Amino acid sequence: MSRRKDPWASLAFDTWSLGLEASSVIGLRLMKLAAGGAAAQAEAQLMVGEKLAAGMTLPMLAMTGQLGATHAAIASGSVAHLRRKVRANRRRLSKL
Repeated sequence: MSRRKDPWASLAFDTWSLGLEASSVIGLRLMKLAAGGAAAQAEAQLMVGEKLAAGMTLPMLAMTGQLGATHAAIASGSVAHLRRKVRANRRRLSKL
């Protein structure tokens, strides 16, 4: 008898991990914004641009089938896409 990985359990863990990574990015961004100056202004503009891009990109990826064909695959693909973006921000902001 073969065991198949439950896609929803995997999604729950991936979503939890995304939340942890996003929390660290929020903290790093708050420190940068609190410092003020041109770097804070640039970070605020970057942050808003990223939110707008994500709001347009994910639906397009889902509509074109690039995230998968099942509900679980689309959800998992969405989380994976967002985790890549969050991870890149964490790396960038950690280089302070």
